[in-house]
Amino acid sequence: MWSEPVRDGSLSAEVATWTRRTRFELVHRLPLRFATNHPQGMAFAAGRIFLTTVEVLDPPRPLPDADGDPARRTPGRGRGHVLVIEPDGTLAADLIVGDGDAYHPSGIDHAGSLLWVPVGEYRADSRSVVYTLDPHSLELTERFEVDDHITWLAPAPESGTLYGASWGSRRLYRWNLDAGAAVRESEVWDNPSWHVDFQEAQYDGGSRLICGGIAELPDAEGAKYELGGLTVLDFSARRIEAEVPVPVFSAAGHSVLRNPFVLTRDSDGTPLLHVAPDDGDEVAGTEILTYRVVNSVAPRRPSGALHEIAGTMGPA
Repeated sequence: MWSEPVRDGSLSAEVATWTRRTRFELVHRLPLRFATNHPQGMAFAAGRIFLTTVEVLDPPRPLPDADGDPARRTPGRGRGHVLVIEPDGTLAADLIVGDGDAYHPSGIDHAGSLLWVPVGEYRADSRSVVYTLDPHSLELTERFEVDDHITWLAPAPESGTLYGASWGSRRLYRWNLDAGAAVRESEVWDNPSWHVDFQEAQYDGGSRLICGGIAELPDAEGAKYELGGLTVLDFSARRIEAEVPVPVFSAAGHSVLRNPFVLTRDSDGTPLLHVAPDDGDEVAGTEILTYRVVNSVAPRRPSGALHEIAGTMGPA
């Protein structure tokens, strides 16, 4: 159930074939019976579940004339957590992360030997502290700071690179690392997609990433509607390869892609989508939900070829 994802490109290739007809069948729910606050990122490593959450003690408040700009607000006050969870849902450890105003941990991923954990200020265009976490010893190491709010990190250990993104994934980053995980140089480009704001990403080999998130859109009554979806991104090509909506909702009414997700395979090769969209104080608390993904067989595609109608297409 909690096996680590393969990183051979097959999962992103499969996501690229999903459509609005793809079904998500709930096959498992794991309630978490401890304080989870507001979950942000999730990864599977060393037979355990790692869940980042933010505990807000004093929420950020808009500055005068902020006009909805997420960068123009007070930092607020809070505490960041990395929750280490056993397969049966019991809490093994609660690791505190953060530095001053940087108390908001975000999307995490594990490929190779370490988990990478960004902890930023709870506002856009701010700063982040980046940690690594050994999933076996649970040793946290502060690696470097980034001059931006980093909303997720995904390592590619075979190439010595680290992928990430800004608030809402409006800017996409790739850093080259040396053996000590110190940044040598970075590459950045603007995300061309406004389908959803990526909240979490999973490295899938090469330079491909599977990104998930939501967009909060107004409905006809002025309330908010959460559109959730997955995106396949090729960083080197600077190209969005596929986008697919995931119209599935949690007990609290959230899109299931509100923040944490992990995509794996079942023993028979079927994709499994694991999510944790709800906060600890919501109707059912935080649950890790697992969906079996059933992709409809594509019908025969018409060729678009022209066919002469007898007696109507003679010479002009």
